[in-house]
Amino acid sequence: MTGDTTPVGSRRIPSLVALGGGHGLSATLRAGRIVAEEVTAVVTVADDGGSSGRLRRELGILPPGDLRMALCALAADDPEHARLTRLFQHRYGGTGALAGHAVGNLVFAGFWEMLGDPLEALEAVGSILGVTGRVLPMSPVALDIAAEVVGLEADPRVVRTIIGQVAVATTPGSVRRVRLIPADPPAADGVVEAIEGADIVVLGPGSWFTSVIPNTLVPEIAAALARTDATKALVLNLAPQPGETAGFSAEQHLHVLRQHAPEVDFDVILVDPRMPLSATEREHLDRAAAGLGARVLTAEIAETGPDGTMRSVHDPVLLAAALAGAASAGAVR
Repeated sequence: MTGDTTPVGSRRIPSLVALGGGHGLSATLRAGRIVAEEVTAVVTVADDGGSSGRLRRELGILPPGDLRMALCALAADDPEHARLTRLFQHRYGGTGALAGHAVGNLVFAGFWEMLGDPLEALEAVGSILGVTGRVLPMSPVALDIAAEVVGLEADPRVVRTIIGQVAVATTPGSVRRVRLIPADPPAADGVVEAIEGADIVVLGPGSWFTSVIPNTLVPEIAAALARTDATKALVLNLAPQPGETAGFSAEQHLHVLRQHAPEVDFDVILVDPRMPLSATEREHLDRAAAGLGARVLTAEIAETGPDGTMRSVHDPVLLAAALAGAASAGAVR
């Protein structure tokens, strides 16, 4: 695959599929390209904020931001393609009509208008960036996220429904459950086949309620995850996310995933041993993992700061090694 070829032992994964969105998915893809021969990204399509939200509303297209980030994570890293990648990630300044738009979002929108198909537009952009993996939207239709939230009223028992990825990600309340609008959307072409043919499928890290869980709410994707023979790895976030999962324990992340995807089991839960888990919290995490059919695999997957402490940013080389270990562990389950 074009890009980083840093060796990770002698283990190579023939086919890796990563599901999610935003910076979390980008981290997995940067790791996957190091250790896998073939990488496929399945990207959430519910963003309604910023440049993506504006283009979605004005042009009726899939929100391009997370798709752009996935393409850039898989782009070739020779000097010419690296410069193009920086261009695609660049946002216009100023206060005019283009202010805040990422260049890559506009290029994707232009190709979609020319070609009339989001998958062809993704292929065209991928060709420009030298991407040899695949980037697929989780659904061919733009989606909205609706969340049941408590803590927004004086009575803490009152449940309010809020709609929109940005609103859910920034709510001061506590998210209990999310659903997709429209309900039961189709999976995009190629997604189910990629999951069924993968050697390892990776979910997470990322915004739990708006990037990670939504993939499991597409019925065809959930069914494919339930029946695939691939090793299924779940990468936990390195720290709770303000807004969505503030105050969540590692165990709670697994419980809410099980509530939303009751038929989907996993094989491995990846956790950095430097995460501040007490002995009791680790015991609870192991029990929650067992409820998903998985075991916890500890491996350093986070960057180390200048002071020697863990940063809340995934290191692609360390994560690649951990994914190789997860694939091996899953193969002997």
